[in-house]
Amino acid sequence: MAKIDELEVAVQNGKSKIAAQLAQEALDEGSKASDILDAMVRAMGVVGDKFSAGEIFVPEMLVAAKAMKKGMVVIDPYLKGADAQSLGKCIIGTVKGDLHDIGKNLVSTMIGAAGFDMIDLGVDVPIEKFQEAIDANPDVKVVALSALLTTTMQSMADTAEALKPYREKYGFKMMVGGAPITQAFADEIGADGYSVDAGAAAVLAKDLATA
Repeated sequence: MAKIDELEVAVQNGKSKIAAQLAQEALDEGSKASDILDAMVRAMGVVGDKFSAGEIFVPEMLVAAKAMKKGMVVIDPYLKGADAQSLGKCIIGTVKGDLHDIGKNLVSTMIGAAGFDMIDLGVDVPIEKFQEAIDANPDVKVVALSALLTTTMQSMADTAEALKPYREKYGFKMMVGGAPITQAFADEIGADGYSVDAGAAAVLAKDLATA
């Protein structure tokens, strides 16, 4: 098995102690840093699918994300140097009234790993804080809204509505996600994209920024 494939399995299984070593060995074998990143993103996609299916739980997701972070430390200089200038800025936050941060943190880690400069506003973020962050970063490419409660879906809808003039002014894309969020709801509030898990979020953010 090629080292890049071993790394993909290691990330899936949360083997953070060997992830960095495998990432280096994959580079030594001749794998491109961007391909190694894609392998780790795929691994986190599998982890996200298992989480959604109830086969694993939050601790397993966190150790997988930790393993990916270890691999990222190794390949990051190669990404920055060769083919991966930053994809731009991404502002992320959990909407007002919602204090859940584990899912948002995973998504932030994954999008950052994909090549974005992350601006994480935290949890229980009021509309004004999103607006201020966008004004302070007019070159932002993606704004990501998270909601983990059915009771805060309306807050997400209100935030999306309030950001419409900002989207027109600055031209960024808006993506949404979280346990109660569906594609239909994302369409209803006018989001540019929706992802079911952290792995998919990284791919989506990249697609939106480069479209």
